[in-house]
Order: sequence, then structure tokens, then C-alpha cells
Amino acid sequence: MATISDNLQLVHARIAAACTQAGRPVQSVTLLVVSKTFGSDKVREAHAAGEHQFGENYVQEALDKIQALQDLRADLVWHLIGPLQSNKTRPVAEAFDWVHSVDRLKIAQRLSEQRPEHLPALQVCLQVNISGEASKSGVRPDEVPALAQAVAALPRLRLRGLMAIPETAQTPDAQRQPHGALRALLERLNAKGLALDTLSMGMSADLEAAVLEGSSLVRVGSAIFGAR
Repeated sequence: MATISDNLQLVHARIAAACTQAGRPVQSVTLLVVSKTFGSDKVREAHAAGEHQFGENYVQEALDKIQALQDLRADLVWHLIGPLQSNKTRPVAEAFDWVHSVDRLKIAQRLSEQRPEHLPALQVCLQVNISGEASKSGVRPDEVPALAQAVAALPRLRLRGLMAIPETAQTPDAQRQPHGALRALLERLNAKGLALDTLSMGMSADLEAAVLEGSSLVRVGSAIFGAR
């Protein structure tokens, strides 16, 4: 039976192959290990295999893991990638390093106000509903420029880029289309003076398409830990 370390090697090989196909250095793509629903022991195992970046969807589950892994805190980077309600911003501002799911100004303002002074700026991405799905969180693409400018001006935050969870597609070309749209949106923001460097896109099923379209951070869980 494959171990977490084995699976990580396979995922890194997929990323490397996609980078080669895209003509990109492999160092330009970061693997974010999505550990939601898996215990702190699995995070510890992935860390022992060389991983440092971990993504969580549920605030309370993540906070419990962060506490359980306090001995590794200096060597782990914690990303919130799931929806964030305004009543949960304080513990997130206090405990996480990144938030990928900012989709309205109120959330960003609360994170900014509640980020402790002794911590570095909280790294944030705007979540974009790139496929226009009614069931998905995220800001509409046409609303992104105004929100980006407002969030970029807030203290204690650093706006890094955009995140999306596109509609599932079956073919590589269909997978690439929304990722390409997100990249084009980031390029338009940078043309307006923002210095964004992060495209958080691509998961277990479509990471190749995402890398080909410029993803800098792929979020992979099931290909590492198995089915949930």
C-alpha cells in the first residue's frame, strides 16, 4: 500500500512534468498539501516527508490541528482555503499565515483589524467565482478590480493574488479555460499597478492544466492522503 511519502513523490513528479511541458522552472509551483478531514498525525507524516505548506477548509478543525502541532509551528505554513464567515475571522487572523478565500471587503477589513501586531502581515488571496456557479463562493470577475484595490490598501494584510475552484471539466482543454481566465484577470490587475504573484489554482484532478496556465500554488489532498 502506498504511503503518504510515496504519494507525495508522485504528485511532485506530476508537477515537474507539467512545468517541463509549460517551459517553467519547477520551483515556480508550490505544492499546498490539503489536509482537511485528516488528523494531525497525517500532517506530521507529510511534514516528515518534506512538506511545509498545509491547507485547511474548516476553521475549528484547523485550529485543533495547529494546536496539536505546536511543536512544528515554526516550520509549518497554514493556509485557510475554505469559506470564511465574519464571526470566525478573529481566530483565523490570529492563527493562520494565509487566507485564500477572501470574497468581500468586510472579511478583509476584519482580518486586517484582528491580525496581531507581533505577527507578519497575513497573506491573502481573493477567491474568484471564475465559472459563475451559483453554488460556489467567490467574487464575480467583474467585481475583482475594485475589491483588489480596497484589500491591497488595508494594513496588516498583504494581497498576494487570486484563488479559484473552477467547475469540473473532463478534457484538458476544458480544464485550462477557467485557469487561463484567472491568469488573465491577475495580469489585468498587475497592469493597473498591483504587484500580485500568486495564482492558487489546480487540484488533484486538474493540476496539470492549472500549471500550464500559470498556477503558482496547487492545492492537492486526495492524491496524497487518499479518498475522504
